[in-house]
Amino acid sequence: MNNLFQKTSAHWVRYDRYELRSAADESRYVTPAKDAKPEVYDPLKVAEALVLDALNVGLLLMRRSEDLEIQKAALDFVSRYGLLGFMTALPTTPNFMDYEAVYLPKNNFIKEESLGTDDYISHFYPFGKPDFKKQGIESMWNITGDRTMLALAMTFSDKPMAMNMSFQREYAEPYDWLLKQFKDWAFLFWTARFYYEDEDTLNEETRGLMRQAMTAFDGIAPSYHIALLDRPTLVWDFHSLLLGVQMMFSFALTDEQNSLRVCRQCQKAFVATRPSAVFCGPQCKNRYNVYKSRAKGSKT
Repeated sequence: MNNLFQKTSAHWVRYDRYELRSAADESRYVTPAKDAKPEVYDPLKVAEALVLDALNVGLLLMRRSEDLEIQKAALDFVSRYGLLGFMTALPTTPNFMDYEAVYLPKNNFIKEESLGTDDYISHFYPFGKPDFKKQGIESMWNITGDRTMLALAMTFSDKPMAMNMSFQREYAEPYDWLLKQFKDWAFLFWTARFYYEDEDTLNEETRGLMRQAMTAFDGIAPSYHIALLDRPTLVWDFHSLLLGVQMMFSFALTDEQNSLRVCRQCQKAFVATRPSAVFCGPQCKNRYNVYKSRAKGSKT
């Protein structure tokens, strides 16, 4: 994976604090806190931790953990890595501002195949719309009064306008969408795990359903361009964190040397560097052995 993504324009923005807010219709959104500070970082430098943290939020959902535990895990994730960038991940192109409407392939969040740009953007600005005007293929976006937001916009001035807008403080993503995406990733992880680890107990019908479920793991692929550096170089353009995680997860799931597994003790996802590894670390191994020893002693 490191070689494949050696050259990439994958920089993303995270704020140091996010909050859960309710809109007028009582829908909940995750958005940067009022006084939160943005930071630009490269998700590929923390690819393994990023994928594992996303999976572990989804595993909490699959285990039907307490709502407060799930909420804390989701907010911790976005504080470490930023929001997923649904606004640029869902359309057929992140450059949808250059078109008269926003065109959407089949997805789990918006049923319409196309939307007016204003209607689409309203999904992500429930607490106040940006100073944005759209007429045909012409669009204009103004930032006033916040030097930090202006500096952030200038930093990403060469990126699609929608991607730039998704880094602003007013941008928000539906909390339910975030949870669904985390759960979908965890479900696909469990599907692959059971398909191979329990293959002796699965009938062909069940195996067929699991193969069919895995085919649903698709989406808009990240774009790329060729840069003439010391030699022609493939450069990936990740215009949303969601698509970046999806690509990283795909390669982690198919890695033959370091497989993704669930710790036998804490039930969290981890990367196994040995075929026999069943614990994420020595602490969980020790806790599991102590528990087994106590359980054995109570029976005698």
